[in-house]
Amino acid sequence: MQNINIEPPLLGLKVIEIGQIAAGPFAGMLLADLGADVVKIERPDGGDGMRSWPPLIKSEEGESYSGNFASLNRNKRSITIDFNDSVQLEKLKELCVEADVLIENYRPGVLKKYRLDYENIITINPKLVYCSISGYGQTGPYAKKGAFDVTVQAISGLMSVTGEETGPPVKCGVPVGDFVTALYGAYSIMAALSKVSRTNQGVHIDCSMLGSLLGISALQTSEYHGTGESPKRLGSAHPRNAPYQGYNAIDKPFVIAAGNDKLWSAVCEIVEMPELEMDERFTSQILRAKNQKELTTILQRVFSTGTLAEWLEKFDRKGVPCAPINSFEDVLNDPHVQEMELIEEIQLPNGLLTKDIGFPIQMSNFAFKISKNPPKLGEHNHEVFNDWLTSKV
Repeated sequence: MQNINIEPPLLGLKVIEIGQIAAGPFAGMLLADLGADVVKIERPDGGDGMRSWPPLIKSEEGESYSGNFASLNRNKRSITIDFNDSVQLEKLKELCVEADVLIENYRPGVLKKYRLDYENIITINPKLVYCSISGYGQTGPYAKKGAFDVTVQAISGLMSVTGEETGPPVKCGVPVGDFVTALYGAYSIMAALSKVSRTNQGVHIDCSMLGSLLGISALQTSEYHGTGESPKRLGSAHPRNAPYQGYNAIDKPFVIAAGNDKLWSAVCEIVEMPELEMDERFTSQILRAKNQKELTTILQRVFSTGTLAEWLEKFDRKGVPCAPINSFEDVLNDPHVQEMELIEEIQLPNGLLTKDIGFPIQMSNFAFKISKNPPKLGEHNHEVFNDWLTSKV
């Protein structure tokens, strides 16, 4: 897709981000990457807790900066506000009057103590889109319960279907609770802005981690509602498709996904076992899934005789979806990822350069770039007030 670096799609959108660690900052960065002016509000005493997370990338002068923090806070500006200082709090409320969007991920009720909750802020900015990100939502018996990604993965059922069948439940290695919630939040913000443009009425978005993880668990929840039974852990296998999982070659593991009869026929040809296609245990997708343990045993014996490269070449030649099970070192150095130009160089405030994944979606007439490096704590205290309030502080 050809990109022309013209005005980003969210140019002119003013966003206040009051949050820390992952979900709120990622939602804010999604908007910032598309051109929104995102102002990150931080405590003066250390700021966002992720600023202390490793890897801490240290300059020759000994100044450290968190690579984790940088990965979620590019293209933003940072100001510090002491919520217990009435003068600073009033200045923040002046910014809220000018904002189009406010994102926060505090526990429900915390911001109300400072009159920064939706009910209070909407009285001074009736067109504001106010997105509250929390573990369990703004109401209900768990509303004020603390939440981190792993606890919501646990309560949502996600961990119950993750891991090997005979092993314990495990969490996903990527914090999907935080990041999926941020994606739902950013998506809902854009929908709400469309409504505000038509009605001139503000919108409060109650975006919970629990609801978001249930939202992406549609296949599992529909299975329970259809059968009355909870889905089970199957490792890398699939409950309705086979062969559709990981296997081990001589040297490295890989995955194949033969999700229909045509692909299954190709697998039989590749492993030189045409009799499998006629085996009554494997003649349909449903039967292959039902008898996938037996099928896995048969196929694994064959796959153990060749290398990863040999098997991938054979599957690719026949059009069977396949992939190596990569480490992040593998995938970040993959030539296809390099060709996609996903990896961006970021300059940290201590002067050092690091790399991370940029905005990964291509759009015509827009080319993503890092226009603002991740900020120092409070780096833009004066600049933001000058820009937004058109007066010097």
